Amino acid sequence: MPHLLIVDDEQSMRDFLSILFYREGYAVTAAPTAEAALAAVEQKEFDAVITDVRMPGMSGLELLAELKSRQPELPVIIVTAFASPDDAVQAMKNGAFDYLAKPFNVDELRKVVRAALAKRKTDAAMEHPAGGLPGIIGSSPEMLKIFDLLRRVAPTPASVLITGESGTGKELVAKAIHDLSKVASNPFVAINCSAIPESLLESELFGHAKGSFTGAIADKVGLFEQAHTGTVFLDEIGELTLPIQTKLLRVLQERQIMPVGSAKTKQVDVRIVAATNRNLEEEVMEKRFREDLFYRLAVVPVRLPPLRERKGDVPLLVEHFLKKYAKLMGREAQALSSYGMEVLMNYNFPGNVRELENIIERGVALESSNIILPESLILSSRKEEKNAAPPPVKEPLFVGAWDEDELFDRGLEESVARMERKMILHAIEAAEGSKMRAAELLKVSFRSLRYKAKKYGME
Repeated sequence: MPHLLIVDDEQSMRDFLSILFYREGYAVTAAPTAEAALAAVEQKEFDAVITDVRMPGMSGLELLAELKSRQPELPVIIVTAFASPDDAVQAMKNGAFDYLAKPFNVDELRKVVRAALAKRKTDAAMEHPAGGLPGIIGSSPEMLKIFDLLRRVAPTPASVLITGESGTGKELVAKAIHDLSKVASNPFVAINCSAIPESLLESELFGHAKGSFTGAIADKVGLFEQAHTGTVFLDEIGELTLPIQTKLLRVLQERQIMPVGSAKTKQVDVRIVAATNRNLEEEVMEKRFREDLFYRLAVVPVRLPPLRERKGDVPLLVEHFLKKYAKLMGREAQALSSYGMEVLMNYNFPGNVRELENIIERGVALESSNIILPESLILSSRKEEKNAAPPPVKEPLFVGAWDEDELFDRGLEESVARMERKMILHAIEAAEGSKMRAAELLKVSFRSLRYKAKKYGME
């Protein structure tokens, strides 16, 4: 239960706020002066403070400065009947979470308090990440499951295939796997398979011998040889041509490479982590990706959820990016207004975490005050159909499947086949097009699902 400290010299205001937030489910302590508030802080731990400005003895602004010197992470909300631009500026400079003028809107105050408590929770999670991994930010249930999986697979030599939309942080996960592995002190070599021309990719991966082609004036060591005893991260693995896929399969099977233009093989000891934003199961179906290579790469599949599926991590990520770009730009620490956070929480992020980082970087650059307002958050205007979650299936699963007249007209075999086809379609839709995940939902093997999909003409 969050614990609020309310500081106001007016008994009626203390009573009003105490009742308001008690009914909201908070524990509340009230103090008539700033001195009494400081004494309370010495005795108890509070999650947020709401204070008036003009009080006998120490003012609310002085209380703010004192609280921030003792507990910098404690959110302090200023509420005053004598609002002035100078006081507001001074309050924000001293680290106030927000500044409201009396008479205030009760709903607005509720929102500000909720935002302050969320920020406190975010700060604590960033300082003491529960279940998190270095370099990866997230405390949502979806990410905690991934953290647990990574901890279990990292110490093994198993190949890992990371799937997810662009911008979800696949390279960060690959680096975390390496850092948690038994070869963390050995090389980590990353390559984007889509960024290198096809004519050069084989040489980059496997190296080449002197004179093997025009311009090969010396032997070249490939990335696999550079990563010997370490980890190779192959980003956008779905972009590899079939001939390169065949050579890569040889590396996985025999731990050998053959440089371009050489007749000699070289032994390499590497752990391979691959990533793609493509549906490799579909690529296998279309014969654009080798099935045997797919199974070799996907010994342990890791699916990174898009940001819209883990909105609980948005405040945590926002705080991280605010600190990062304020430091890079030499700015004072900034905070996102409660309305700005509301805008982001209602946005679908077609570009995922990468897009959120870009939004916050622009906000830090454009906003001149300590509080980033919604006007400084430039969101994408492009349509989000591509990344939007599929609409729910409205047709009931069993409609028509067990119609008694149809059942006897069609016979047992045809009715069962019709039901089976319908279940497969629903599973594929529920799995957002991934046949591998659909097979898991149906508790059948991927090969069995492929066979049935072909049987029912669903490819």
